[in-house]
This record gives sequence, C-alpha cells and structure tokens, in this order.
Amino acid sequence: MFAALGHWVFRWRWAIIGVWVVLLATALPLAPRAGAALKGGFGEVDTEARRALRLLERDLGLTPTVHTLVYHSDRLTVDDPAFRQEAQDSLQRLAALPAFHHLVTYLNSPNPYLVSGDRHTTYALLWMELSGDEGLERVGEVRQALRTPTLQTWVTGPAAIFADLNAVSEQDLRRAEIISFPLVMIALLVVFGTAVAASLPLIMGAVSLVVTLAILYLVSQVTEMSVFSLNMASLLGLGVAIDYSLLLVSRFREELARGQTEEALVRTLTTAGRALLFAGLTTVLGLLGLLLFRFMMLRSIGIGGVVVVGLSVLVALTLLPAILGVLGPRVNALPVLPRRRLAQGFWERWARAVMRHPLLVLLPAIAFLVLLGLPFRQVRVGTPWASVLPSGAEARQGWDLLARQFGEGELSPVVVAVTSPTAVLRPENVAALYGYTQELAQDPRVQRVESIVTLDPRLTLEAYQALYRDPEQVPLPQVQAVVKELASQRTTMVRVISPHLANSEEAKALVRELRRKPIGGDLQTQVTGSAATLIDVVAVLYHDFPYALAFVVGSIYLVLLVLFRSVVLPAKAVLMNTLSILASYGALVFIFQQGHFQGLLGFQAEGYLEATIPILLFCILFGLSMDYEVFLLSRVKEIYDVSGDNSASVAQGLERTAGIITSAALIIVLVSAAFATGEVIVVKSLGVGIALAIFVDATVVRALLVPSLMRLLGDWNWWAPRFIKRLLPGFPPGH
Repeated sequence: MFAALGHWVFRWRWAIIGVWVVLLATALPLAPRAGAALKGGFGEVDTEARRALRLLERDLGLTPTVHTLVYHSDRLTVDDPAFRQEAQDSLQRLAALPAFHHLVTYLNSPNPYLVSGDRHTTYALLWMELSGDEGLERVGEVRQALRTPTLQTWVTGPAAIFADLNAVSEQDLRRAEIISFPLVMIALLVVFGTAVAASLPLIMGAVSLVVTLAILYLVSQVTEMSVFSLNMASLLGLGVAIDYSLLLVSRFREELARGQTEEALVRTLTTAGRALLFAGLTTVLGLLGLLLFRFMMLRSIGIGGVVVVGLSVLVALTLLPAILGVLGPRVNALPVLPRRRLAQGFWERWARAVMRHPLLVLLPAIAFLVLLGLPFRQVRVGTPWASVLPSGAEARQGWDLLARQFGEGELSPVVVAVTSPTAVLRPENVAALYGYTQELAQDPRVQRVESIVTLDPRLTLEAYQALYRDPEQVPLPQVQAVVKELASQRTTMVRVISPHLANSEEAKALVRELRRKPIGGDLQTQVTGSAATLIDVVAVLYHDFPYALAFVVGSIYLVLLVLFRSVVLPAKAVLMNTLSILASYGALVFIFQQGHFQGLLGFQAEGYLEATIPILLFCILFGLSMDYEVFLLSRVKEIYDVSGDNSASVAQGLERTAGIITSAALIIVLVSAAFATGEVIVVKSLGVGIALAIFVDATVVRALLVPSLMRLLGDWNWWAPRFIKRLLPGFPPGH
C-alpha cells in the first residue's frame, strides 16, 4: 500500500502541490477568525449546581450575566459627594445599556456589606439579560460605561474573567509562536545542515496549523469550541507536524544516497511513512479520549487536537513527499552548517553497553522515574477562578481588590435554592426556613446568612410569620424589595457567606453538609454557587476519566498489536508511557502545587493542580510519547525480521533512530517550553508538563529502559499466540 502511495505521489506530485495550494488559499481568510469564534467558558453539564442556578433564573428572574463593578479611591470615601456623584453618573450610563436588567448598589440597597470597612471601596452588581456568550462580547462596553474621571474602576465577575481569559490566551499563543519558530528553525538547521531541508518541516507545520485553524472556525459555527483548543492546536500543530516531517525528510535523505528520487521516495513511504501513520494514529486515539468527557472545553481540545494531528499526517504523506519528489537531490541545497553527528556507531555501542548489564540499568532508571512521580501522592485538584488570569488583567485586579477589602468568601457565597410544592411563605415553611438559617448562622464556617427570614436580628419567628401572611401588604419598601429579589411563590434563595475561599476545603465541606442537611416543612434544597460548582466540575471530570483512560490504553494497545504482531511489546510500551507520565505528574505537583520555581516560571502557586491538567496530559502524552516508541520499534522490527537476532536488532535500531528521535523530541520540548511562557496557568502547566514528559521519554525511557527491558525479555518481545497472529493483517516488515 505504501509503495503504491509512493509511486502515485511521485507521478502526481505537481497536482498534489496544486491541491494543497488551493486548500491553503481557501483557509487563509478563515484562520484568523478562529480566535474570535471560540468561547472562553468551560461548558455546562447537568449537575446539581447548574440545575439550582437554572431554577433561580426561572423562578426569581436571575439573569445569566452578572457583572461585579468595583469603585475605589485612595483619597475619597463613598460618603464624599464627589465619590457619590461620579459613581451615580457611571451607574446612569450603565442603566442605559441595551439588555440592562437591574443594578444593586450601595446607593439603592440597605446592604451594608457593599462598602468596605475603610469606606474607600464599594462594589455594585449589574444584571443583564444576555446569554453567556453575549455577556462575554459586551464586557468592553460595560467597562467603557463604568469609567469615571477620578475613581478607579474595574469590571470583574464570570463574564469579565472569561473575556479577559480569551484575550490573554490569544496573547500567549502569539508569544509562543514568536518564541518557538526561531528556536525550532535553529534546531532544524543544526540537524540537517541545509536551509532547504530545514525549512520543509516548518513549512509543513505552518500549513497544518493554518488549515486546522480554518477548520476550527468552521466547526465553531455548528458547535461550541473552547478558546483553549486554539492553544492546543498550535502546540500540537507545530510540534507534531514538524516531528513527522523531520522523520520523513531524514529518511528520504538517507534513501536518496542509495538510489534515484522515485525509488527513494517509495522506500521512504514504505518504511518511515508506515511508522508515521501508526504514530499519528496512536496520538489521535489519545486525543479522542477527550471526546468522552461531558465538558465542552475538553471535547473541543480533543477535536482541535485530532484535526491538527490528522492534518499533520495527511500533509506528511502527501504534500511533503510531493515536494521531495520535485526537489530530489536539491533537498540538500543551500548548506548553512556542517552536519554534526555523533561518532559513527555511538548509539549502537551505547545500546550494547546497556544490554550487557540490563538490571543494573533498568532498576535505577525505574527508581528515578518513581522518585520523580512521588509528589503525585499529595496531589490536590481544584478549579481556579480569577487567579487563572495574570495579575495585570482587569478582572483579576478587581477581584483581588474585593477579596482584600471584603474577604475571600464575600464574592462567592454558597447559594441554597429552596423550593416548595405549595408555597414557601406558608407559616410552617417560614418556621422551617427560620430554624435552618439560625442553625447555619451558628456554624463557625459561616460569616452571615442572607434570606427572607434574616432581614433583622430583632425580628422573631412569629414576627416573620405575621409579616409574610400577606407579602403584598408588607409596609416597608426595603423589605418588599428584598422579598421580591429573594422569593417567589414556590422558590426562595438563601445566601450563605463564608470567610473561606470557594476552593478551600472548609467551603467545600460546608457545601457537602448543606446538600445532606434536611430543611423541614415541605421544602427541598439544591446548592449552587462557586464552591458547589467546583465540587461538581471535579466530580464529573473524574467520573468520566476512567472511561477515557480505558479507551486510550485499550485502543493504542490494539494498534500496536497490529503493528508489531506481538502481545508483549504493546504491554511494554504502555508500561513505559505510564512511567514517564507519572514522572511528569509528580514534577507538576512539585512545581505548580507546591510552588517550587514559581519565581522562575512567573506564576503564583495556589496549592493545587488545575483539575483538567492530569486529564489533558494523559490524553495528549499517552499517544504523543508513543510516537517515539513506534519510530524506534518499527526500525528494530525491520532489522529483527531479517536477522532474527533480538540484541543486535535493538542495538542497530537504536543507532539508526536515536538521532532522529532526539531531534524530534527536542522540537516538541522547544515548542512546549515556548507555551510555558504563557500567563494563563493552564497553558503554562501543559507546556511544562509536556516538555518534561517528552524529555524524560526521549532520554531515560528510550535510551535506558527500552534497550535494557528488551534485552531481558529476549525473543519473548516478539511473541504472540498463533490464533492472534492469524487474525492480524499481514503487514510486511516496515521502517
């Protein structure tokens, strides 16, 4: 099949190049639109927190978009006429915005907690009748309307945080590309020594990335796609496409020294092309695991990754061979640097030295990887909020100021949605609600409780029951306003303000207890708010993770079984990948959870790993690391099928592939390290994690573990039951 592909590509090389030129020209106008079309949210799943929020939106008129508006002055207090006048003017401009619903401010609310203790800071809540996506798009005009001549102002809250996240992610992407392209070009020049050969992988990477961005833009028109899919597509597009092109160009140059252009091309696709296809398939299978998660963010990263890796394989098997067919020996034109190579036979001597004492190499290497992975035992996963942004982002600045002035928990109350099949204001339900809130107020994890039965500490239960016998006749306008905000016929809301951060163990324990706690009467409760949402998000993620893990490991094992016709080698590959990923996990806990090197890497440790990091790293790395296993063992199998000598085939296979694997790994490390310069902590963590895992995989695993373990296993490496071999397609020996 691959020989036929080689002849076909050579025959139609100009036509193939023409098709790709047309495709690229079509993609170029669409690719820049991808960033604006992608969403900053995480996605919604049917959890208790989400159901409670929808209930409150329906029954109490809460709107999907709520902005937190912050006013501050170092000189003036909220009591100064100048402060009040500027705030009033900006609030009037905000009230004139389209989709305005209502404002809660210290000017129109009896709530004393809207003003800081030193009275230099206040905040308001702006409710707008906008969907989540529209709310993100309109943050800019809210910020423009909020501005005042002398007061410092910030817009924060969910919509503002995600809007800033979109902007910062795009900046991170541009920075990473600016950093990585020159570094990768230098690395390729060192590897190939000629400008023509070095430029080909970069061109293939650019083509794959541009077409991928255009496809992501089109996909975003029919389904929600996360902005993080852009970063991941860029990271994988640059790294994988360049890696695959590096492999193919290197093998073509090797084959060109033995024959004419067409024969060299055919031999390249028959060997390296076949290995490349299986390597790409393992990476795609790893990324497909992300489609098994219910959250839009993970699914869209999976879609973006599958598209870019699939395109990288297609480019490497069609466009690149066509260009090589046109260039022929001119692929070695424009020498820039002398080709620097290790002494001939270095890797073969290395492999034989390792295989002479396999246990002395294997056991310390495994111990080293286990040592790297040990910090993972203390892993804590969480979901950051405003802290996901760099300190200079407006939404982060406003949130941090409020946290300092009002307390961490003030901005993220636990919200209990209370419903009744009859009426929440029936005397027995008022009594149940009163007892419930009084008990909550005594909890040391609770700062205060806001509800229709905690309006005034001087009011007794009997007073509240008398007050609510006819809510329409409540004499005090302020009480009427609170009842209208917090209650309807069958629904009411209780806000529980804790001094603890939403991501703290105290806040999470409070939520879990509230979900178990009965309220009395005929009342039912559902708990929402930031802490409840974080609990539900992590629970859903790690409920879905085992299914993705089983799919990725099982499907990749089957692909390697077909490729190597052995039941042992795929199991060994799975074990090696697991060790390198666990080592990466441990390093990430050491760095991002425990805070080591935070000054060097430019972040502030939160005491936990972002919950999606272990999942994303597993699905990305399990397939990506397998590329090097495929490159190496395909060449080993090619030699073993001819010689039947296990030790010799391992030594010679490592000799012929170690240089290219090291170079390919270096490319991925450089690209990933460039993304580690990002300011969004999720992208930074992924960049560091991928770089570390690939570095460990290409050094400790491929150079030490693989040869020592293959020496110990001997001919058992290639064993499979006869009935399995009869079921497998009869691929000829490759690579």
